[in-house]
Amino acid sequence: MDQECPELVRVRFPGMTDEVRYEVADGVARVTINRPERRNAMSYGVMQGLRDAVGAAKADDEVRVLVLAGAGDRAFCAGADLGGIAENAGAAADHDGRGLLANLFRELWGLGKPTIARVRGYALAGGFGLALACDLVVAADDAQFGTPEVNVGLWPYMITVPLLRSMPARTVLELQMTGRRVDAAEAARIGFVNRVVPVAELDAVVDELAATLAAKSPLVMRWGRDAFYRVLEMDADSALDLLQGMLTVHTLSEDAAEGVAAFAEKRDPVWKGR
Repeated sequence: MDQECPELVRVRFPGMTDEVRYEVADGVARVTINRPERRNAMSYGVMQGLRDAVGAAKADDEVRVLVLAGAGDRAFCAGADLGGIAENAGAAADHDGRGLLANLFRELWGLGKPTIARVRGYALAGGFGLALACDLVVAADDAQFGTPEVNVGLWPYMITVPLLRSMPARTVLELQMTGRRVDAAEAARIGFVNRVVPVAELDAVVDELAATLAAKSPLVMRWGRDAFYRVLEMDADSALDLLQGMLTVHTLSEDAAEGVAAFAEKRDPVWKGR
C-alpha cells in the first residue's frame, strides 16, 4: 500500500446500513454517521450501526485507533432523531431502543483501543454525549456543543455519564439546566475538547493524531486505557492498589522489554502486542 496516499477500504459487516460508514486504512477505523440531510441525527438504525462498527473494530487486530465523525459540513451529530423515534411502536420498545445508546457508550469505553471524535458543526444532545464518550475530541473552530433538551421539556439523562467524565460536575449541571450552546473556544477552556483547529486543518490534525496513537504498542494502549477508565470509578486507595498491580504486570510484557531495548539502542520499537 502506498504510505503517502493510503487507500481507505470500506468494510461491510452483517446488519450494516448506509446510515453508518466503516472504513479502514493504516490501522485506523473511520466510522461516519452518514445522514447529513438530518444533521447526522441518531435513529435507532444509526445507534445499532455504530455499535456494529465498534464491534468490528474491536474484533480486528489490524485496527489500532477508531475515529468517529459525521458526514457533511453542518454537524457531527445533532442528537436523537426525535421524529423517527416518535414513530416507534410503544413505550417499551422506546425504552429498549434507548438502551442502544447506553450500550454504545459502554462499548466505546470497553473497546481497548483509542477513540477520537472529529467534530465539525453541531454536537448537540446525544451527539454531545457521543463525542465525549470518545477518548479525545478534536473540534473545528465552527463546532458548537450543548444540551438543548430542557428547552423542549426533556432532560439529557443518558449523556450525563460521559459529560461528568469530561468536565466539572457544576459545569455539567449548568449546561443541562440552561441548554445554552458552547462554542469550540469555550469547550477547550472547559477542557472537554482536546484541540481546536481551523476547518481547513481538521482532517489533517485528526489523521496525524490517529497515526501517532496507532504507532504505539497496542498492548500498552489497551492496558493503560483500561486502567484509566477503571480508576475513574474507584476511590483513591483502591485505585493505587490496582495501578501497583498493573505496573508489575506491565513490566513483565514483551512490549515493555522491547520499548526499553529500542530506547537504549536508539531505534524504533517493533511492537508485538504481548
